[in-house]
Amino acid sequence: MASNKTLELRDVSDSDLQDQLNETTGSFEKMKFDHTVNGIEHPLHLRTVRRDIARIKTEIRRRELASLPAEVLEKRDDIRRRRRKK
Repeated sequence: MASNKTLELRDVSDSDLQDQLNETTGSFEKMKFDHTVNGIEHPLHLRTVRRDIARIKTEIRRRELASLPAEVLEKRDDIRRRRRKK
């Protein structure tokens, strides 16, 4: 079952999603630096932000795949099927 955060991301426009990714990634990099230098009060917040970035990237990729033509998807499925057989 999809989490509430994932469901919220589905309602956001593409440009807003990209802006959110840039903002969250910048925030994560700053938090990592601060944690390395001084330590932060809640280090588990790094995990939460990293997972939020993954959710955003997953939604962007889901939209990319949904917009592909059927023949490209077929070719992609063939490649994935061959990889599984190995």
